[in-house]
Amino acid sequence: MSYLRLGVNIDHVATIRNARGGIHPDPLRAAEIAEQAGADGITAHLREDRRHIADKDIKLLAENLTIPLNFEMAATDEMLGIALTHEPHASCLVPEKREERTTEGGLDVAGSHNKLMYFVDSLKEKNIRVSLFVEPDTKQIEAARKLGADIIEIHVGRYCDLESGDLRAKEFARIQSAAKLAEELDIECHAGHGLTYDTVAPIAAIPNMKELNIGHFLIGEAIFVGLDTAIRKMRKLMDEARAS
Repeated sequence: MSYLRLGVNIDHVATIRNARGGIHPDPLRAAEIAEQAGADGITAHLREDRRHIADKDIKLLAENLTIPLNFEMAATDEMLGIALTHEPHASCLVPEKREERTTEGGLDVAGSHNKLMYFVDSLKEKNIRVSLFVEPDTKQIEAARKLGADIIEIHVGRYCDLESGDLRAKEFARIQSAAKLAEELDIECHAGHGLTYDTVAPIAAIPNMKELNIGHFLIGEAIFVGLDTAIRKMRKLMDEARAS
């Protein structure tokens, strides 16, 4: 089975830094440790309210990373300008509400086609791969294909939050079907949001899945065991699931 990439989201290193101000802990250092531990890419979400990652972080990451940078962004002119300036490997368009604690749910790609087209086209003109964060829903994936997106990232938060049982099995089946559809439509399929050691294996074992983006859990686990150890364990679980 093909290799499954791991993208490590370092947003919450910045959250800890911002709680007190100053420069520690440094998100760039976290990104460098992540690469050494087996990460294939780094994800950073520059939110409109700058609650964690700051503009200077994106600049430093873009200038210093030797692995791909996935820039998560709302579909706004401000964020588009930043993406076009720093030209990350990929930009993932996500929904964003100021009152939410973290990004919840996927984009309504089907209902926002005309608005999103401008952002997708502008990014692709700069050879930035475009990813759309969506629910595991046929309508949204087909809409992403019509827009010309290179990637969809499936929101798996609901699956991760559900306890074992029929509802979780049904949600997992939706994710499997979404990944299969994406491959049929020639769109690369990623997944993210809420993945932990306990939930990652079934998602990692989906053969059409190409990349998992994991952040909050890894940063939290790093408090107890260190970032290098936390990432290496996640990498091992992903590889074992893939091999099985």
